[in-house]
Amino acid sequence: MSALLISGMIQAQQLDDWKVSLDKIKTLIQSNPVQAEGEFSELVKGKNKKNVDLLTAVSYAYLNANKLTDAQKYLDLAKKADKKSPAVSVLEGDIALAQKDAGRACQLYEQAIYFNPNYKEAYLKYALVYRSANPSLAIDKLEQLKTIDPNSLEADKALAEIYYSTNKFSKACEMYANFINTPQATDDERLKYAFALFMSHQFDKSLEVVQGGLKNNPRHAAFNRLAMYNYTDMKRYEEAEKAAEVFFNQSDNADFSALDYQYHGFIAMGLKKYDVAVDAFKKAIVKDSTLTSLWQQVSEAYESEGKYSEAISAYKTYYNSLKPEAQTPDLLFQLGRMYYTEASSDTLKMPQGEKNAALQAADSIFAQVSVKAPEIHLGNLWRARTNSALDPETTKGLAKPYYEAAVSAILAANNPKYNSQLIECYSYLGYYYIAVTSDAAKSKEYWNKILAIDPNNATAKKALAGLK
Repeated sequence: MSALLISGMIQAQQLDDWKVSLDKIKTLIQSNPVQAEGEFSELVKGKNKKNVDLLTAVSYAYLNANKLTDAQKYLDLAKKADKKSPAVSVLEGDIALAQKDAGRACQLYEQAIYFNPNYKEAYLKYALVYRSANPSLAIDKLEQLKTIDPNSLEADKALAEIYYSTNKFSKACEMYANFINTPQATDDERLKYAFALFMSHQFDKSLEVVQGGLKNNPRHAAFNRLAMYNYTDMKRYEEAEKAAEVFFNQSDNADFSALDYQYHGFIAMGLKKYDVAVDAFKKAIVKDSTLTSLWQQVSEAYESEGKYSEAISAYKTYYNSLKPEAQTPDLLFQLGRMYYTEASSDTLKMPQGEKNAALQAADSIFAQVSVKAPEIHLGNLWRARTNSALDPETTKGLAKPYYEAAVSAILAANNPKYNSQLIECYSYLGYYYIAVTSDAAKSKEYWNKILAIDPNNATAKKALAGLK
């Protein structure tokens, strides 16, 4: 027993000796390659000629130093020692990869798996090669590895990275969850996990991971950014505002993006700080001039402040930035509605001439809407409202033809949800026929149509009572 124990200790010492010697010789590869080669040659003599671990280690020393010829030399010696060693096949694959022959490298990794189906490194290296060029092949190989070792941390990490890089965030979350609470998880992996959760709309879980990251590094820009994003999408605007303050003013090495400013704008909109929102959205546009859709957000912020001229100007910039096929009637309608709202605002106290100019601009736009979408009643309905505002005493009946056109479209739609708008049309026409043309019979016809829709309509009842 003593002899066996001593023998084992000697073998372990010899193993440690060649590893120590190898580490020392590695340092000479670049500084004194001749001496390094001489010492390596001495190291692999005798019994070590068959030491596959040593031979592959020497080959890797040269491979890592980008000396492929020398690496190939020791690969050949390792193959002579054991040509069916999976470690040798993986080494040969690594050399092929260094020679930019990815196809051959993967064939050799497959060969290593053939020699030993439990050789995990071969699966991982195969997946590493194909993770960008052919992610599905890489995933298949890693799934094979997980059938061998369901708890493989390396497989989970590799799968998480592939799913993340291919925007399959839900799958990435599943993989990250397998190891994110282990000591082996890095800050970069925690950050990617938090982002994958965010992209999967799991905002509460993402925020939990973010807060864990900020405990260790409260000035981490990416974690602070995600805190702001998560709070915003959860509509927790006051907390989002605090997170934004930290992100923009207390983060290390923060490089602000257009999306950062965009989110800041959303926070300000949620808190009804419209001037802050306008400033943030404009910063986003300056950062990325292609984000012309944000002019719509700028317009909305201005309109919420009651700054209609600025809102209209911003909306025009947005609308005119669209391709012709994207300039849909509903988007054009919104521009007309803003002109109408500006003219109808009691707070602006616009001179009558300016009001009329705004109403005429609205009418022109609603006319375009009715031409672009004749089957929809909104264009003519709003033309009617606009012309009614231009003729507030209904002395000219400017709105009549447009209310009539709106009635035709609403009746064709045959949808009860438009009943209130139909009543509006009938109310104007009923009033028109008594006030402008003194045609009581025609007026009664429209008031009765209202009662057919709403038997308790007080206005219609009062009008009919006055016409008896």
